[in-house]
Amino acid sequence: MLTFNPSLTPSPQDNSLLTDLYQLTMAACYVGEGIAEKRASFELFVRSLPDNFGYLIAMGLAQGLQYLENWRFTAEQIDYLKSTGIFDHVTPEFWSLLQNKGFTGDVWAVPEGTAILPNEPLLRVEAPLWQAQIVETYLLNTINYQTLIATRAARMRDVAGDKAILLEFGTRRAFSPQGAIWAARAALGAGFDATSNVLAAKELNQQPSGTMAHALVMAIKGLSGSEDEAFMAFNRYFPGSTLLIDTYDTISAAQQLADKMATGKLEVKGVRLDSGDLGSLSQKVRSLLPTVNIFASGDIDEWELERLRAENANIDGYGVGTRLVTGQPINGVYKLVEIDNIPTMKQSSHKMTYPGRKQIFRRYNNGIISSDRLALADETIQSGEKPLLELVVKKGKVLKENESLEIIRQRVKASLKSLPKDTHKITEPTPIQVDISQPLEMLHKSLIV
Repeated sequence: MLTFNPSLTPSPQDNSLLTDLYQLTMAACYVGEGIAEKRASFELFVRSLPDNFGYLIAMGLAQGLQYLENWRFTAEQIDYLKSTGIFDHVTPEFWSLLQNKGFTGDVWAVPEGTAILPNEPLLRVEAPLWQAQIVETYLLNTINYQTLIATRAARMRDVAGDKAILLEFGTRRAFSPQGAIWAARAALGAGFDATSNVLAAKELNQQPSGTMAHALVMAIKGLSGSEDEAFMAFNRYFPGSTLLIDTYDTISAAQQLADKMATGKLEVKGVRLDSGDLGSLSQKVRSLLPTVNIFASGDIDEWELERLRAENANIDGYGVGTRLVTGQPINGVYKLVEIDNIPTMKQSSHKMTYPGRKQIFRRYNNGIISSDRLALADETIQSGEKPLLELVVKKGKVLKENESLEIIRQRVKASLKSLPKDTHKITEPTPIQVDISQPLEMLHKSLIV
């Protein structure tokens, strides 16, 4: 029996059980039917983009590969599964497979930071059927969530421009502590400058960044009777830190800081506005503090960034939280496309899939994506095309080195630069054309029953 862990924080060794029950029951069924070792191919893709999205930015592959490297079942985990009683009728061979095998398959994937469109596989797993089945849940979890965050972050960076400072402040609103770290990674990879999450910054070899909360101003003012003293106290221990000035009266606080700066009693490098009409307030604060960086926070997203830019707001940087790390999910799916060299496809209404192992061939015109061709993996590349899916795992061995956030940032930047102008729009964008190759279309039609 597994030891009860009240923290509910899984370690890498626990992640083999971080799957849905039906993945394990299906795997046991495959074993019983003698098909568990048949070679299977599953592809992870989205059928459609969220509303007002013109593209997705692929993210989360690194954590997926780390999971596959560590994927194996311990004796303790197997004992737990047996103790549930759910598996009382499975064949003994099922337990032997779990006990003796790590991941032995191949994985093809697009590099993190690549722009992706509907029906295009972000990742393909080619492995024994039982293995490819069990790993579905974890791969969807990390890639769906990080792709959502990376796409939102890329859109915000696109709207804010290169000069604005973007800080990830979403930990308290992320869906879990693990999700908070993944969100920080995805945001940084997609172009954000820093995160307030100290653990994420440590693990990602980044410098954490943050300001102060209203509580400090209220506590010190409550005891000393002065908002001024709160600013002076924080600056005493953290010289040059950004000061939060909207706890009481934003303009009055800015004037107090201006007076202190004029007399040399205080050096202020940044202030943060967290409420009110950010555009109007920023202009008034700028008139009082012309040399100070102005940061804004409070329900910032790409549409709010666009509105503030249209109003000529005097804002140098943004702290983005809730609307970055939450929102309409990326509905990535993981579907069987081939079993034992036999193409397969789902034919449910509105959920039909394309059969066979596939490749994405991307074509550019003067550095701008002109179209994508979704084709069978063994089709010949045409002149001017670039294949996007790369072999990253071979026979269970990870081939791809862990990329730095800077490399991923540069790929995101190049991806954004390659998008057509109308695809950048954050409201009713024009999608890039995805052509279905003739052999894929013929195969698709041949399997319709």
